[in-house]
Amino acid sequence: MIKENYEQVKNETGDGVKIIAVTKYHTVEETLKAYAAGVRHFGENRIEGFIEKRAALPDDAEVHFIGTMQSRKVKEVIGDLHYLHSLERESVAKKIEQAGQHVVNCFIQVNVSDEASKHGLKPEEVEAFIGKLKDYKYVKVIGLMTMAPNTEDSSIIENTFKGLRALRDEIAVNYPEVTELSMGMSNDYPIAVQYGATYIRIGSKIMGS
Repeated sequence: MIKENYEQVKNETGDGVKIIAVTKYHTVEETLKAYAAGVRHFGENRIEGFIEKRAALPDDAEVHFIGTMQSRKVKEVIGDLHYLHSLERESVAKKIEQAGQHVVNCFIQVNVSDEASKHGLKPEEVEAFIGKLKDYKYVKVIGLMTMAPNTEDSSIIENTFKGLRALRDEIAVNYPEVTELSMGMSNDYPIAVQYGATYIRIGSKIMGS
């Protein structure tokens, strides 16, 4: 079933979108089934899950950390951390810099919808934050990440993704290397792709419930 699910999402999104299979609720065995089905990007939001899945997967798989990173936990994963989708505090960037093994591709987490329950910087804070990181050797900001509100109202979801794209375009004037958009999950990825998502984070739609 995982293979069919993955193929369906691939067909719907096209070649320009990297599909991250979110495996946080799934076993190593299920994760390896996804690998066998062709998935090469995996998402974990817990340190323990990240370490477990990275150890089990072949070297050509990439495990993305998509949850909130605590600065004290950076050293536990830094050897295998190549993609961080939730950078919002300079303390975490400093820890990555201090551990300094290789470049970590980072997405700045942005709270576009201004929900109190969500992590992330306000849109107006993002460019200054990127400016603080520009001389870091091991922190490379490649894009922005957001989560849309959990709603049936597609116009709210559209406005969130449209807002992130507009912010990326605005920031790219001074930081042209910030090109990627990590947005869209199982319930809203078609809208995210419509508004320019380059990475989507898909759990149940690929892995099953």
